Amino acid sequence: MLKLGVSLPQFQHFTPGKDVVAAARAMEEIGFDSLWVFERVLVPEDQSGPHGLYGVPGLPWPEQYRGVADALVTLATAAAVTSRIALGTGVLVVPLHLPMRLARELATLDAASGGRLIAGLGSGWSPDEFAAVGAVPLTGRGRALDDFLDIAAEVWGPNPVSFKTRRFEVSGADIGPKPAHRIPVLLGAASEKALARVVRRADGWVASGVTPEQVKATLGGLRAAAEAAGRDPQSISCTVQIGTLDLTESTASPRPAYAGNVAQLAEDVAALAEAGADHVYVTLPAAVRTVGELIDKASELHDRVRASGV
Repeated sequence: MLKLGVSLPQFQHFTPGKDVVAAARAMEEIGFDSLWVFERVLVPEDQSGPHGLYGVPGLPWPEQYRGVADALVTLATAAAVTSRIALGTGVLVVPLHLPMRLARELATLDAASGGRLIAGLGSGWSPDEFAAVGAVPLTGRGRALDDFLDIAAEVWGPNPVSFKTRRFEVSGADIGPKPAHRIPVLLGAASEKALARVVRRADGWVASGVTPEQVKATLGGLRAAAEAAGRDPQSISCTVQIGTLDLTESTASPRPAYAGNVAQLAEDVAALAEAGADHVYVTLPAAVRTVGELIDKASELHDRVRASGV
């Protein structure tokens, strides 16, 4: 059965803490498989040229991105008031963090939650975020992600820990706490180079802004590449984020993917399952104004998806 998740309320029109607690408890009670957070540290006033959304010149950033609550603090809040539901990051921008510190934070969160963490990671794209807090320049983001994966593998493994990269070194040390389970690593990827990293280094692909047709094609390519590399192709999972900013019914024909009301989004979830996705989560908090509305829409989505047999 497809795993179904929903994003936690990180946007500025929600109250950090109180609304996260209410949403997390409700989503677990409804029966969702997972809760998700994302990382956004600022919104630039200048959105021209490379400062546009995803680096697209002049593409405006969503207003919802202003004042996004910290991803790991939000996820830890949810972990403290739930017991079963998985906790995912979709995604953390790894080069905005010091690698060993991030590895320890993720290990601690996994240990505290009893082994419920899914680590969705990415290399980032915003020059403004990198200028503000990046541990490396934007041009070094791919290498920084690789370095983190090397460091995390050691930090999450048995003591004594040893690693050496261009910038960081540990020559035999005890580092803890250790994760409660083997943390699955999902990588966000769109470029050929990033998709190749998924095959080499990750448990799965976490995708955003892709249609079911694109999921089927890209996942097929990833699994073919994995088989050619001597890896079990089915070991590569596929998690898809459905991003929505509006739950108004779409009357367009054909309807664009992920445009519409909850019933239409449930159809999209089914299409993604048919395309091969193992896990789908929906950014419902971006499309509602209150935590009560979020819980109501999430309950409707869960009921409709499960009633469809997905």
